[in-house]
Amino acid sequence: MPATRDDLIAYLAGLGIETATVDHPPLHTVEESRALRGEIAGAHTKNLFVKDKKDAVFLITAPEDAALDLKQVHHTIGASGRVSFGKPELMMELLGVLPGSVTPFGMLNDTGGRVTMILDKRLMEADAINCHPLVNTATTTISPAGLLTFLRATGHEPKVVALAG
Repeated sequence: MPATRDDLIAYLAGLGIETATVDHPPLHTVEESRALRGEIAGAHTKNLFVKDKKDAVFLITAPEDAALDLKQVHHTIGASGRVSFGKPELMMELLGVLPGSVTPFGMLNDTGGRVTMILDKRLMEADAINCHPLVNTATTTISPAGLLTFLRATGHEPKVVALAG
């Protein structure tokens, strides 16, 4: 069974990472989540679950307004050729989330270390980062340092790269 929201919150607390979580109606897209602006401060994210032609899997997390070119991003993230979106079944298997709930917190479920975490440099310069806590009915705010601590504790050393201008 994949980790739940409660498992995640307990894991973060166990690491001493401060977070704040706000419940809201289900949000499936960046466009839907824009309704929360003003209620939840900090950088809001877009998350792309992709794989390359050799089946290497990547989770790209960037600011919601980042323009990412899927035809070119493989150069920046170290993929073997162009990337395409991973299937929902693979996302559930590796990250324990459904489409619409993709989040770097899903790395808690990638116990085999198959997914490479890619973080946009501009996102990591924000004061706070907002991500779904494994479900799209809430948003959890975490500091960039807290996110790095979490990812490293799950065995994922993220690549922080400039993805978009």
